[in-house]
Amino acid sequence: MKAGVKTGEDTAMERPGKGSLTPSMLPPLFLVTDRSLFADRDLTGPVEEAMRGGVRLIQLREKDLGARALLEIARRLREITERYGGRIIINERVDVALLSRADGVHLGQGSFAPGDVRPVLTEGMVIGVSAHGLEEALKAEEEGADYITLGPVFKTPSKERYGSPLGVEAFKKVKERVRIPVYAIGGIKRGNINDVLGAGADGAAVISAILGAKDIRESAKELTECIEACRKP
Repeated sequence: MKAGVKTGEDTAMERPGKGSLTPSMLPPLFLVTDRSLFADRDLTGPVEEAMRGGVRLIQLREKDLGARALLEIARRLREITERYGGRIIINERVDVALLSRADGVHLGQGSFAPGDVRPVLTEGMVIGVSAHGLEEALKAEEEGADYITLGPVFKTPSKERYGSPLGVEAFKKVKERVRIPVYAIGGIKRGNINDVLGAGADGAAVISAILGAKDIRESAKELTECIEACRKP
């Protein structure tokens, strides 16, 4: 075993069932994948570097891949997350989530409702939903989501199609109305992550802040430390 690497047994987290999920059960730093950031399109090395830096929650989000290719990547990343005691969630593809033994599935606004997906998932798998405002956030909660990602909070090229950024104050107002965990997403980086955590975010979802950095491991470590420092009493 590599020095400093915890096994899944050492860091085993309770896998919650419906109605038992609390913010403390999901890691606060949420890494969303984007293999277009790499010339070789290989995610395994970058994801492992992020895990070494402290990331413990990955969302595999590669919409251009077919089922077989996506499953292959999901299985490789599942092996990596297990070595570090982490979780992996699959974007949209319920079939790939089940076949790869993932920890959950993340649904977009045009996807299935959480209540339709829940019956086919194995015990302990979580369901996340992307929301872009209060109405969508409340609907996701009502339909049975375990957590939501809410944004874009700040301006970011990857979320421009969702309209103008919400801003911290609007995020805070949504968080005050929603009882399930809410991750801030969209333009989150070291310089503003404390702002969203101060607004009540249960965590932050990032892409380029880690995967677009020159030193992925160090960037993950810095963001992890920022979150830990902000969450201390």
